[in-house]
Amino acid sequence: MKKRSRPFWFLYALLAVSLPPAAASAAAPPAVCASGPVAAATANASSESTLLLNLFGREETGWLFYVPLIANETHTECPAESPGFAKALAIWQSAHGLPPTGTVGTATLQKLKQVWQAKRTFVVESAHRCPAPPAESALSQAAPAESYGGKQIQLRTEALAAYRNMVAAARKDGVLLNAQLLEIFSAYRSPEYDAERCAEQHNCQGVVRAACSAHRTALAMDVYLGAAPGFGPDSSADINRLFISKTAAYRWMVKNAARFGFVNYAFEPWHWEFVGQKASR
Repeated sequence: MKKRSRPFWFLYALLAVSLPPAAASAAAPPAVCASGPVAAATANASSESTLLLNLFGREETGWLFYVPLIANETHTECPAESPGFAKALAIWQSAHGLPPTGTVGTATLQKLKQVWQAKRTFVVESAHRCPAPPAESALSQAAPAESYGGKQIQLRTEALAAYRNMVAAARKDGVLLNAQLLEIFSAYRSPEYDAERCAEQHNCQGVVRAACSAHRTALAMDVYLGAAPGFGPDSSADINRLFISKTAAYRWMVKNAARFGFVNYAFEPWHWEFVGQKASR
């Protein structure tokens, strides 16, 4: 029998004492969040931790991981269980050809995924061919202080410059609560390196690793945003992804990274890709 993700009540029990607080500025005025379809809000409060879905090739239970991205896409700062969130979602649904129910369901999540993935230049290009890696002269080396765990990190020069501007802004906004936050733990990986790992670990073309990886472009980076106790910073376990989605640093990234040209791969909160000005459109 195929093993399902553990229910969210179990995750909450484990995370109750360890979940980081969300950014204090994320709350909208109570009156705004209280205005909207109450029935839709009630349905969302139930489905956020129970809806069975498979957006990125792996079963998931609930859509809590995606709340920051959904809120950003629908231009709301209201909690996911509120009428205000449902109202904002209904407006977004109507604009994207969906019934304006205000409820988060499979069809809405699939449409959101399409919108999110379309922002990733790599996804658009790799639908036709696997992008070629950059010339060595196009790469720049990250400084030791920008590297998580002392790794050798390379990005395209323009992507590294944008990353540095973004980190400076995050530091100014006070969301980097420890020195490791936003350090890069994976960036450029050559096709040869990825092929070797695929052969050794026998897990290509899955959620964890792909034969044609965005990292070959030197425009993708994995940044440290914290981790649930006992998990690595890039663990795709539900409990770890939920933990990261609630951090102030991740929520800041969701709201601000596009200003610097970066977009998120929704399944992996730590994975960001430089697309330049396209990100802010």
